[in-house]
Amino acid sequence: MRIACPYCGARGVHEFTYLGDAGLTRPDASAPDAGKNFYEYAYLRDNPEGAHEEFWYHGSGCRSWLKVRRNTKTHAIEKAELVMPQALGAAS
Repeated sequence: MRIACPYCGARGVHEFTYLGDAGLTRPDASAPDAGKNFYEYAYLRDNPEGAHEEFWYHGSGCRSWLKVRRNTKTHAIEKAELVMPQALGAAS
């Protein structure tokens, strides 16, 4: 599998680290049901078939975070774009 980094061009997947599903939102830690929400966030995940958006880190290249649209059935990469660290749910 090759990922087309916007800075470095197409590179082998071994240069990247998979972070996870780009569609998840980190739960609010101050919510009354935070424990249940974090449990579901961490352990209850869908296993989609077909197009899926994921976060990947190009650690062996430009060190950019990418949002990659990948077909989970064929592993074909449809799109890769740069994302800002805030999009990853990082604390501000």
